Amino acid sequence: MQNVTDRIRNPFGMRPDCPSFVPGYGDANADFHVVGDRPGVHGGTAAAVPFTGEPWSPAFLSTLQSAGLIAGLAEGVAPDGVATDGDPTAVDPVSTDRTFLSYLHMCESDGPPDDDAYDDMERFFDAELRAIAAHVLLPVGARATEHVLETYTARAWKTEVDMDALHGEELLGAGWLVVPVKDPSDWTDGDADRLVDALGELRSTDFRRESDLGRFIAGSDPYLVR
Repeated sequence: MQNVTDRIRNPFGMRPDCPSFVPGYGDANADFHVVGDRPGVHGGTAAAVPFTGEPWSPAFLSTLQSAGLIAGLAEGVAPDGVATDGDPTAVDPVSTDRTFLSYLHMCESDGPPDDDAYDDMERFFDAELRAIAAHVLLPVGARATEHVLETYTARAWKTEVDMDALHGEELLGAGWLVVPVKDPSDWTDGDADRLVDALGELRSTDFRRESDLGRFIAGSDPYLVR
């Protein structure tokens, strides 16, 4: 597969019109795309990396590591994903491999953005999601799950956004597999293991679900479609 880019932080140079934001982070050639809400909900302000710096971040990042979605944290980085010395944005704290992390609304704000603000930021999120074209979307929390189901599947009308029930469940989207994740701040005993088990089972299958149609065109190069 062609390498999209080797840049880890904000690989496509997204520049929203706000003073401070938490851009997408990770492997732009990802198979798994973890989708959060916004910095005010899911953190990331200190390290400029989604899902870091919150009380629940160590458990969440550890779960992603156990599930094989991240390789771990860099040396000198605290369990919550923030560098302990110097500028916390000067290092790449989370080692990702085939996984990308981003938010629906990357801008930092004093209070919750309104629906118009989310709508305005959706262009950045959608452009990045389609450029990465991961095989599996993991929306974290109710808002991200509702958005992903409504925008990238035909299941929204028949799927109740009950995060306890949807946590770790595999849903078929329009070219994507969707695995909703309960908001980490609401996790209870068993939620981490449930997600690890679900992702382990998924990774043991042909989750890419691609077909090579190269035999129908001239030349010997593969032509993979979902």
